[in-house]
Amino acid sequence: MESMETIYPVLERLLQEGEVVALATVVATKGSVPRGVGTKMIIHPLGQHVGTIGGGCGEAEVIRAGLDVIQTGQPALVRVDLTEEISMQALGVCGGIMDVFIARWPA
Repeated sequence: MESMETIYPVLERLLQEGEVVALATVVATKGSVPRGVGTKMIIHPLGQHVGTIGGGCGEAEVIRAGLDVIQTGQPALVRVDLTEEISMQALGVCGGIMDVFIARWPA
């Protein structure tokens, strides 16, 4: 997991390089989730990311939303629901819910 000590210098470098990125932050949790409130992840316009909010399908959903936020400039609040039944198709089911706020950071 990337710590905030790692996230912020990377964010600063990307912005100084002229990149427009999205910053995803876990703002609320309920039940068992992979990361806590305050966890951050940078989403790059090419779909790459720095940090993690927990991986799996939920993180992929946040990355997709982050790409939309980069394009539109409109912040988003994504609810990552990890309460599905455990099955071969459900990866990373923890049993909880995370709300993730995503904001665009222009260069």
